[in-house]
Amino acid sequence: MYFLDDSDDSIKHDGRHERRVFLMQMLFAHTFEEADQQYLDPEIVEEAELKLLEEIKSAVPVIDTEIALHAPERPLSEINRVDLAIMRLIIFESQNEKTPKKVLIDEAVELAKEFGSETSAKFVNGVLGKILFKEEKLKVNTKETKERSE
Repeated sequence: MYFLDDSDDSIKHDGRHERRVFLMQMLFAHTFEEADQQYLDPEIVEEAELKLLEEIKSAVPVIDTEIALHAPERPLSEINRVDLAIMRLIIFESQNEKTPKKVLIDEAVELAKEFGSETSAKFVNGVLGKILFKEEKLKVNTKETKERSE
């Protein structure tokens, strides 16, 4: 589907994975302004996906703030554009869907292995782990502090 080579039978034909691949590719293309409009051809992209891409793009400034906060050793301008597209997509999905966080991180790691560099999977896993599980860590720490004070 979309930009995947269907001749490779080893690719799992999971619709959710294929949709994420497509959206990640569109977000990646968005980092190159002139290419962005070329890939948003209505013959290629369905109306629902166009709307979703616009929602993700409008959330990018907030998402990028989270990424910068949780990956201070690497400025956004130095992050591989594929890694950035993967993290933006997964963070957006975590905020807007009920997909389990572990599933999202696993999917991000698979996308990073498939499309990123040698270090992409480890980097994406680390940053997303910090971002997606920070709320749970805060709850645990708050609970432990409360129990100690009693």
